[in-house]
Amino acid sequence: MTTPKIVSEFRAGLASGELLIQNCNACGKPNMWPRYACPHCQSEDLGWVSSAGKGTLHSFCVLRQGAPEGFEADLPYAIGVVKLDEGVQLGVRLEPHGDEDWSAYQCDDRVEFAGKDDGRECAVFRRAQG
Repeated sequence: MTTPKIVSEFRAGLASGELLIQNCNACGKPNMWPRYACPHCQSEDLGWVSSAGKGTLHSFCVLRQGAPEGFEADLPYAIGVVKLDEGVQLGVRLEPHGDEDWSAYQCDDRVEFAGKDDGRECAVFRRAQG
């Protein structure tokens, strides 16, 4: 399967351990998920910048059963919505604290980028240290 061009740089960043977000070269505003035109000024002059990888966990869900088709082998796993300090929101996987334990997470926790999910092309976050 060929990686769509619109996400190829994001995925390449993940593969090298870097969290990238799309940024408009015309107005300077970040946006995420990738788009073909800036949602702020409609420019098509978009690029990628490195994120600091820190943000706030807005919501999350632990899936132990009933995964969507194709994700059954991933169970259990946790997904969440993180608002990065750069101002954009991102859907992520959450790193467990030990074997299948996400009980320490709470909404509004500070979280940080931990890397790429081994089996999926998505960012993994964990509770921020300190």
